[in-house]
Amino acid sequence: MGLKNRKPLIVTTIVLVAIVVFIIYQNQKDATSVQSKNNKSVVIAYQTGIDPTKVAQANGDYERDSQQSIQWRKFDAGSDVVNALASGDVVIGNIGSSPFAAAASRDLPIEVFLVTSKLGGSEALVVSHKSGIKTPQDLVGKTIAVPFVSTTHYSLLSALEHWDIADNQVKIINLRPPEITAAWERGDIDAAYVWEPALSKIKASGQVLTDSKQVGEWGAPTYDLWVVRKDFADKNPEFLKAFVKTSLKQIEAYNQDPKAFEQNTDNIQKIAQLTGSDSKDIPLLLSGNIYLAGKQQQATLAGEFAKNIFDTATFLKSQGKVDQVKPDYKATVTTQFLQP
Repeated sequence: MGLKNRKPLIVTTIVLVAIVVFIIYQNQKDATSVQSKNNKSVVIAYQTGIDPTKVAQANGDYERDSQQSIQWRKFDAGSDVVNALASGDVVIGNIGSSPFAAAASRDLPIEVFLVTSKLGGSEALVVSHKSGIKTPQDLVGKTIAVPFVSTTHYSLLSALEHWDIADNQVKIINLRPPEITAAWERGDIDAAYVWEPALSKIKASGQVLTDSKQVGEWGAPTYDLWVVRKDFADKNPEFLKAFVKTSLKQIEAYNQDPKAFEQNTDNIQKIAQLTGSDSKDIPLLLSGNIYLAGKQQQATLAGEFAKNIFDTATFLKSQGKVDQVKPDYKATVTTQFLQP
């Protein structure tokens, strides 16, 4: 066949291929559109605390295991997460036990379904080298920053009580973690009780006076939690079971060999990217908390936990941070999604 005779055939072939590619593209686009309509993203609020499940989040394990699209939204403070839960902007949230106690006390329809960690060295009270603070009594008359109604706020007030320092003997100001970092750099504050990534930043020019592990040993333990709106939980039990299963799998991976997990640079980098923390600080911060396995989760949530929330709420009321305390907090805790 001559070149002139082949030209129309080549042009026709190219046109046909283009049409086929266009049709396939349109079909895929339409299929994706239908899938997105039938598979509405679950909106989940997370914070920048350090824990092993951040690796599962970074890997996309929650989406893969649940076969569900998820929109992750980062928040700087538990109070902001509580507000988002109250408005329905998010349906699942990561908050501390103190903001949860405050929210549950005002009958926000949420419940705890998983303990991310029992907090330790990942939250600490740091004093500036410039402040001259060497002992707890040196805090008197100083300015301390903390996010109000957070786990660190509860821990700070508990520590002051342990040291017999009245909260009116110090100046406590309400700042979110990014604001704490900025105020620290300006020299506006003498101390701060905070978590990552602000914690590492202020530790660079300060020293730890106490942390949440020690405060917990003094009788005021704090927890990092996953909570869910009850209306979402009622309609989506399988998603929550998958969420719990993914979390516990990652916690188990850490607990089986913490050193190996901490020495895995891929794990550390993923946690650093999600939280904004310095990767060199993450191994120590990971080791500072306690991560509960499945049976421990069940025992904690079905046992001491509701009483701990009651004690937290009672303390917050004595400090004027909540208006009322419920007689019991068992209805705000569930182990339903820990069941196989």
